[in-house]
Amino acid sequence: MPRRLLILGSTGSIGTQALDIVARSEDLELVGLSAQTSWETLVRQARDFGVDRIGLADPDAGARAGEAWTDGEVLSGPEGLVRLVVESEADLVLNALVGSAGLGPTVATLGEGIDLALANKESLVVGGELVNQLAEATGAQIVPVDSEHSAIHQLLAGEDRGTVDKIVLTASGGPFRGRTADELRDVTVEQALAHPTWAMGGKITIDSATLMNKGLELIEAHHLFGTPYSQLDVVVHPQSIVHSAVQLCDGSTLAHLGYPDMRVPISYGLHYPERAEVPLRALDLAAVGSLTFEPVDTDTFACLRLAREVGEAGGTAPCVLNAANEIAVHAFLAGRLRFLEIAEVIQHALDTVPTGQIHAFETLYRADRAARDAARELVEERAAA
Repeated sequence: MPRRLLILGSTGSIGTQALDIVARSEDLELVGLSAQTSWETLVRQARDFGVDRIGLADPDAGARAGEAWTDGEVLSGPEGLVRLVVESEADLVLNALVGSAGLGPTVATLGEGIDLALANKESLVVGGELVNQLAEATGAQIVPVDSEHSAIHQLLAGEDRGTVDKIVLTASGGPFRGRTADELRDVTVEQALAHPTWAMGGKITIDSATLMNKGLELIEAHHLFGTPYSQLDVVVHPQSIVHSAVQLCDGSTLAHLGYPDMRVPISYGLHYPERAEVPLRALDLAAVGSLTFEPVDTDTFACLRLAREVGEAGGTAPCVLNAANEIAVHAFLAGRLRFLEIAEVIQHALDTVPTGQIHAFETLYRADRAARDAARELVEERAAA
C-alpha cells in the first residue's frame, strides 16, 4: 500500500521539489496540500495531483480559493491547517511551512501519532522540549528534511550515541563570507538574496546570509539528536559538498557528501526507512577538485553567536530569538532595516522580553507575541531615524 502523504507548504521551494518526488514515486499517495497565501498555485497543484482537500493559512486566500475551486474542500486559517492534519488520515506529514507558523501543525501531527518529515526547523527551535515530549508520548517519528540534519540522521543510523564525540554542521558562509562588518553596512537586499550554492525562499536565504539559519539548525540538532551544545560545532565549507560530519570516540570522522540538491534529503524524509532513486548525477570528486573549510566569524555574523547563547539558555529564549528574527528579516526585505541591524533587533528583544521555563505551549505563544512587539518597536525607531 502506498504511504498517504500530506504536504504543508506545497507551493514553496521544499514543497514543489517534494511534489516532483511524489510524481516519480509509486510508494506515495498525496492526500492533501496547503500554502500560506498562494491559492492559485495551490489549486493548480491540487488539480494536477487529484487532491480534494487543501488548506490556506491566510483566511482571505482561503476564501478566494473556495470561490474559484469547486472540486474539493478548502480549509482556511491556522485552525484549518490543524483540521487538515487531523482529518487527513495521513501516514506521513511533510511540514515545509516557513517560520513559527509551522509549530501548530507539527503539534497536531505528532499529537495524532502521525510520522513527521520536518523541514520547518522553527518547530524545534521554538518548542523543541514540548515537541519531543509529544513525539515520545505518541510514538510518532520525526525525520529531518534539512540537508544538514538529514545527513546527520543518516550518519548516526548505525552508531551508538555514546560513541559520538562531536557533530559538525557545515555552512556555505552565504553571499558575504569573508566580509567585515564595515563591508556589510550598506549591502542590499538583492546582494543578500544571491546565495552562492542553494536556491531557497527569501526568508531562509536572508537567514543564510546572516548565518542565523545555521544558528537555528544548531538548536534543531540539539533537540533532534539529544546532543549537548558543547558537542555541536559549525564550520564554513563554501563548496556545500560535505553536508555534515560526525566525529567518533575512536578518532574517526564520518561525513555525508553530495552535490547541493534538496531533493536528496526530501526523498530520504519521505521514503524513510527505505531509499528511492533520485535522478541526480553522482558525485565526481575529481571534478570537484578540492574541498575547503574555515572557522566561522561570529563577531561579524552575530546571529550565530546569539543563537548558540539562547540555545544554551533554553526555556523561552529561543522562541524570543526566532520571533524577533522573523520581524527583522521581514523589515530588511521590505527595505526598512539595514543588514547588520537584524542582529541588533534580535539582541534588543532578548534584552527586553523576560525569558523563563516553558510550562505549556501557551507560554511560547506569549513569549512570541512579546518578542514581536519588542522587535517591531525598534524597527519603527530605526525606520524613522
